[in-house]
Amino acid sequence: MLPLTVATEDELSEAVAQRRLLDFPSLEVGLWLRRGGNGYLRSRIRKFCEMARHSPVLVITDLDTNTCPAALCRTWLGNLSHPPGLLLRVAVREVEAWLLADHDAMVALIGKHAKGRMPDNPDDLHDPKDRLLELAKRAPRAVRLDLRAEAGAVARQGLGYNHRLCALVRYRGVLNGPPNDRPACGERSNGLEQYRPDWKSRSDFRPMKLLVKL
Repeated sequence: MLPLTVATEDELSEAVAQRRLLDFPSLEVGLWLRRGGNGYLRSRIRKFCEMARHSPVLVITDLDTNTCPAALCRTWLGNLSHPPGLLLRVAVREVEAWLLADHDAMVALIGKHAKGRMPDNPDDLHDPKDRLLELAKRAPRAVRLDLRAEAGAVARQGLGYNHRLCALVRYRGVLNGPPNDRPACGERSNGLEQYRPDWKSRSDFRPMKLLVKL
């Protein structure tokens, strides 16, 4: 099987991808790409399309303020042909929504006070990161200092934000069931898709399944 290239916009998204790919031990990742922010991913989309004609490429980005994943994909791809080997996956609206979907893991991190305050539909939140930071106000001191920025700081999150949440993803097994992303406006995916690219360069490539919720 050809190795997979994974491109993400930040450290937390990369940790999520690593965690989900553990459920597919037959997959081999040959290259991890990350440079901070989705601007890098969008600027490289033509290159990713070219790469995906020879080996699979998984790109994970946040929806942010875009209307829906389908609209974001259309904007990014423009007139480019979408090769079947390119898996463009969108977190609605931020990857933090996927973390908030795992109530048990988040309560274990933030504290029991959050048990009745976890969102039932985190992908419907306008700003999932803001909700997570709000919940962290009453977290244990060490966790709170990592997640929340000090008063007057420019950034919303604390210096240990990525480290703390990446550790949660990797070691607690968070993301056993992130919310479905939306491949079309108002439409939810069924969780799995059959991935059958027609590889011209390698005849021995076997079909594989990937979670569309990555």
